[in-house]
Amino acid sequence: MMIDKGSPIPIYHQIYSTIKDEIEKGALKYGDILPSEEDLAQKYDVSRLTVRQALRKLVEDGVIEKEKGKRSKIIQSKNIENLSELRGFTEDAKISGHQASSSVITNTLVDIPEVAIEKFKVPTGSKVIRLNRLRLLDNIPYAIEWAYINIAVDVRMLNILEMDMSKSSLYAFFKNTIGLKLEYADETLEVVTASVDNAKLLGIQNGSCLLLRRRFTYSSNGECIEYVQSFYRGDRYKFNVRIRA
Repeated sequence: MMIDKGSPIPIYHQIYSTIKDEIEKGALKYGDILPSEEDLAQKYDVSRLTVRQALRKLVEDGVIEKEKGKRSKIIQSKNIENLSELRGFTEDAKISGHQASSSVITNTLVDIPEVAIEKFKVPTGSKVIRLNRLRLLDNIPYAIEWAYINIAVDVRMLNILEMDMSKSSLYAFFKNTIGLKLEYADETLEVVTASVDNAKLLGIQNGSCLLLRRRFTYSSNGECIEYVQSFYRGDRYKFNVRIRA
């Protein structure tokens, strides 16, 4: 794509589109280092300020990363999840063209967390399954997930304790084994910073931005099946929502 200085499209956006197009066509690949700002300015016959604007937009879109004093590097694109549909991590990965996998940290019975007592409609001190997993896409850590599962819904939920949940889909188990129809989920999202432990598991710097996601999932008969708290890497994941008038 040539830069058209007479076009109503801003020049920086044309440069942005050109670089992004080269990545999508495979001319530039993950891990490649882009030319310096000065070299790009000469290539497109523009100012370094214009090049800097284009690179800033590529950083914002998660296409490249730029460290102070270093040239820009192409990074893997962010996974996009559609929040308008109720799906699990594994199913969503397949739709997005990724290979999902998990590393189980804990899979055990614990006292119900206070935040879930009212939703689960069980007494304080009731036992629930806590399934803590590191979630990966294409073998890259993307999220840490704590799923609290309401065994009061169906005693067969206890089978999860004996399953290899590094390879099994929780939502597939709900649907195919228990026969539950998932109806809806209530979610909240907020931006937080990574703790030392979370940063180590996700392979990121301490204090990096994470998306904290909390979800209560309900069956068709109105029972709350699970409460899930997840930390998603801000540099690898983004969410899409369609809002209708």
